[in-house]
Amino acid sequence: MSQLRFKVVDEAFNRKADPVEIPSESPERYYGKQVFNRQKMFEYLPADTYNALVSAIDNKEPLPREVADTVAEGMKKWAIDNGARHYTHWFQPLTETTAEKHDAFIEHDGKGGVVEKFNGKLLVQQEPDASSFPNGGIRNTFEARGYSAWDISSPAFILDGTLCIPTIFISYTGESLDYKTPLLRALNSVDRAATKVAQYFDPSVKHVKSYLGWEQEYFLVDEALYSARPDLMLTGRTLMGHESAKNQQLEDHYFGSIPSRVQAFMLDLEIECHKLGIPAKTRHNEVAPNQFELAPIFEETNLANDHNLLLMSLIAEVARRHHFRVLLHEKPFAGINGSGKHNNWSLGTDKGVLLFAPGKTQRDNLQFITFVVNVMAAVHKHNGLLKASIASATNAHRLGANEAPPAIISIFTGKQLSDILDYIEKSTNDELIALGGKEGISVGVSQIPEIMLDATDRNRTSPFAFTGNRFEFRAVGSSANCASAMIALNAVVADQLMKFSAKVDERIAKGETLRHALLEEIRAMIIENKAIHFDGNGYSDEWKAEAERRGLDCETSVPKIFDAYLREESIDMFKRTGVFTKIELEARNEVKWEMFTKKVQIEARVLGDLAVNHILPVATRYQSILLDNVFKIKSLFPNGKGEAIASQDMATIENMADHMRVIKDEVNAMIEARKEANRIENERDKAIAYHDNVIPRMDVIRYHIDKLELMIDNEMWPLPKYRELLFIR
Repeated sequence: MSQLRFKVVDEAFNRKADPVEIPSESPERYYGKQVFNRQKMFEYLPADTYNALVSAIDNKEPLPREVADTVAEGMKKWAIDNGARHYTHWFQPLTETTAEKHDAFIEHDGKGGVVEKFNGKLLVQQEPDASSFPNGGIRNTFEARGYSAWDISSPAFILDGTLCIPTIFISYTGESLDYKTPLLRALNSVDRAATKVAQYFDPSVKHVKSYLGWEQEYFLVDEALYSARPDLMLTGRTLMGHESAKNQQLEDHYFGSIPSRVQAFMLDLEIECHKLGIPAKTRHNEVAPNQFELAPIFEETNLANDHNLLLMSLIAEVARRHHFRVLLHEKPFAGINGSGKHNNWSLGTDKGVLLFAPGKTQRDNLQFITFVVNVMAAVHKHNGLLKASIASATNAHRLGANEAPPAIISIFTGKQLSDILDYIEKSTNDELIALGGKEGISVGVSQIPEIMLDATDRNRTSPFAFTGNRFEFRAVGSSANCASAMIALNAVVADQLMKFSAKVDERIAKGETLRHALLEEIRAMIIENKAIHFDGNGYSDEWKAEAERRGLDCETSVPKIFDAYLREESIDMFKRTGVFTKIELEARNEVKWEMFTKKVQIEARVLGDLAVNHILPVATRYQSILLDNVFKIKSLFPNGKGEAIASQDMATIENMADHMRVIKDEVNAMIEARKEANRIENERDKAIAYHDNVIPRMDVIRYHIDKLELMIDNEMWPLPKYRELLFIR
């Protein structure tokens, strides 16, 4: 194995960047080339069909079946003209990935041949096997029927010669078995609730949209090194490996020069993204070595989420073209930064007004304060639920570490907004403090222009931060489906806005002015929800103690964090907003607990195999070499001199023996802990058993293996080391 290690390391370090075929035209020419967007709709659909489809999309109305037939015919013609021969319903089951089943555009022609056909029935609805996807007990093996149904608001696209139609996925009995269905429900709910409040300030507002801008962090590893690490291949992270002497401590990778191989990969990825209508804009080195980030322009939340899932599939394929493997695990390497997917979230009206952006008038600023304070109230009341929405077995390795938000949800506002909230709280009138614009700062160098300061600083330790015209939900994990966080966030905000407008209307009915009613309710919310506001260092131990005193959810066990979904206040909130039924929530939690257990179970099995079949045999061989050396030295140097000369080797032998003994004992104990946990039928209790009894033993095994890595001859160590995995150029 060591010979293989040196071979693949040498191969990785000597690999050159592959050339990328750059389109001769500008991105404007090929952007959206593989998307059935409005331009393609206009070109391939009859005018009345195009108008009916656009109207249904814009007004969130169902599309008549007769129109669907015409749309299907035009969509098929466009797809075939662009090289597609198959179609699929592309949906988002509860696996955190996407699913698809391909069918060809062919039907019998009655003459022994085939014709290419695609009608509205096939476009609108299909029937995947619902029992074969995670469903939390809603579907049994003998109850397999489920349905996928076309989401007209997200355009179809062509990927690898297949027409992909974004769809929802539900059971035969109507429960959602995916992420898109509840996301669309949450977006509709926040649209209705936010529109009602926005109409206090502009009665002409008809809709409020939720916007999302995700920032996808990831690691790249040379494919040869990846293939020599079974833990990376099977779990997405390294289950062992001592820190490299140099990692990120010099802070020289972040925003540094992008390696040529990586830049070639990034360019190829961006071209593919743009063809698929993914507005990839920003790329850069992240903090950890071999860690990078891609971020797009903001889009409507449903479409942005579809694009992120498409990217996660696309990035893996493009990486392989460049002899890389992409790691989306939240913590693939110990001792260096993990990867998140910051969700920048905002709301905006159909008039183009961003509701979290300060305005130029008193009315605009009152609207801004109204929505910001309602978000604070929603996050405070449901901070445990929002934490549950981003919790997972993989994200648990990242949250709470000193490069990621803590496992406590709080809101950072910045000094200017904090001062405004304090003023409103203490004010006895209906006047607002002026919201200052950007201030300038001079660096004292004549050729450098004045730098305009934003209204808030950035707090990288805050899991939920106000950043000027949006909120940044920083706790979302890099491998997650953004929909999980966006469902919870949009739902709790919708629920809060509904309660707020009901109270304001009640005050107005009693004779209060709109302005007075708004400010009185805002003032009450500021006072009631002060506990969620924290602008300090979220990494500090003092904050953990303070958060507990404030009554915030401080639970760190992922299986117990999931309990927040089934609390009475969560069930009632999801019911009021129409996002989830109780049955759907119970089923999803079963899936979450089961998924947690399975991921830890796989990691434990892989770690046990590597420890027993890779590490211990090598350690035994090296120990034998040292013992042979000790025996020869003592034979050559009698009268105690040999004893002294061989003392260092003897100390190493004894030290190794101690580590090997612990590894053997802990692997056996871990296996017994798994067996005991597997006998538990309740999924929650089983997940807790894995969390409490299996994971701690894995940590102990890793510690002792990493110690052996420092002792054993480098030429004998069987797995690529961190210094080899993390510094590919």
